[in-house]
Amino acid sequence: MTRVPSGTAGDAVPGRNPLTEHITTGGGARDLHAFIAGLPKAELHVHHVGSASPRIVSSLAARHPDSMVPTDPEALADYFTFTDFAHFIQVYLSVVDLIRTPDDVRLLTYEVARDMARQQVRYAELTITPWSSTRRGIDERAFMEAIEDARRAAEAELGVVLRWCFDVPGEAGLEAAEETVRLATDDRLRPEGLVSFGLGGPEIGVPRPQFKPYFDRAIAAGLRSVPHAGETTGPETVWDALTFLGAERIGHGTSSARDPKLLAHLAERGIALEVCPTSNIATRAVRTLDEHPIREFVAAGVKVTVNSDDPPMFGTDLDNEYAVAARLLDLDETGVASLARNAVEASFLDEPAKAKLAAEIDTYASTWLAL
Repeated sequence: MTRVPSGTAGDAVPGRNPLTEHITTGGGARDLHAFIAGLPKAELHVHHVGSASPRIVSSLAARHPDSMVPTDPEALADYFTFTDFAHFIQVYLSVVDLIRTPDDVRLLTYEVARDMARQQVRYAELTITPWSSTRRGIDERAFMEAIEDARRAAEAELGVVLRWCFDVPGEAGLEAAEETVRLATDDRLRPEGLVSFGLGGPEIGVPRPQFKPYFDRAIAAGLRSVPHAGETTGPETVWDALTFLGAERIGHGTSSARDPKLLAHLAERGIALEVCPTSNIATRAVRTLDEHPIREFVAAGVKVTVNSDDPPMFGTDLDNEYAVAARLLDLDETGVASLARNAVEASFLDEPAKAKLAAEIDTYASTWLAL
């Protein structure tokens, strides 16, 4: 069991979030949770290692007993309770340290896809930080082969299409940026599933403009720009991501609500925000869920996508995040289906694949509402 900090979202187990248990459509059996559970979905902001389930984390910890991570899944509940964003990063990196071999990488990747399939996720852009693995000694070619083998198996066996976002860990500086862009642009190493280039980790003390040369190289190689920005810093970080990094989507963008001009710019340009409500509470980026700015985003006409970020660490999953968003935005089934289409539209799928997944969402919603 995992949980978010007490006083925020409460205790949670996979597939259940006390914040959303009261949500219904007033129709008894026609429960919004059931609608969400069956809804075909795309997810655009979810981290590779951060998606490791308690079962997988505890198994990896047992495999690597020198780690500080608990081997007891129940003990992970306390371990995954964060005091602030800096503490979250510390815990996250301790889990990263459990991924030490190509077999670890392949197992994790496939199991993440299995959890996605359970939630009817048809397509996901999974954020991967290769620097974290290659600097720990995993051969770079073996790493690429492991994620690609898992990707192919996930599509063939689970019906989940995975694509990769290679992410620079901002706290590791320009050395990590150089290594990440090299791996992302070297045709001898670049994996077939790679579609985008990102920037994560702490924002405070990690200015975005310094990463411009690396994003320029990635964009020139055909990758899309999707940096985190404005999660724990102000709207100026989002402006920097747009101005210097050519951002096409923004990871979190929580503080954008403080700047009406920025909201207008995002809406006008169709730049989507990858919103992760429970994550923002768990890391203390937002004080309480009712203060989450998702309402301001929607009111300003900004395209919002709903995502789970690091779901087991935050005691959530994508179904729960849709239920949270439904409560905050007062949505019925039609509104929730529109959120799902937003993710498809903002994805880096090709146009025929977008049309196919959007049609599947529409067919599911119309069939449900006709019952």
